[in-house]
Amino acid sequence: MLQRNLPPSHPGSILRELFIKERGLTITEVADGLGIARGNLSAIVNERAGISPELAIKLSVAFGNTPQFWVNLQKNYELWQAEQKVDRSRIRHFKAA
Repeated sequence: MLQRNLPPSHPGSILRELFIKERGLTITEVADGLGIARGNLSAIVNERAGISPELAIKLSVAFGNTPQFWVNLQKNYELWQAEQKVDRSRIRHFKAA
């Protein structure tokens, strides 16, 4: 697995900076447009929650990109976080005979 020193950005920060702020939108406006609770969107853009596959679909329709874009941002963020927690030295290796 590729080890990176810098963590990938949380998908909520990308949503906040590149899609909400750049367009002059508000959290309330975007939440209403997506059909989700403002508190849920706020938790995402404040990096306290992640983007679900369902929300990825809604975001892709709203902002004209793909659900895979959002899912990949979330997956990369979570994978990097997991890489920091796993102690590889305690895992037994199983090699083919």
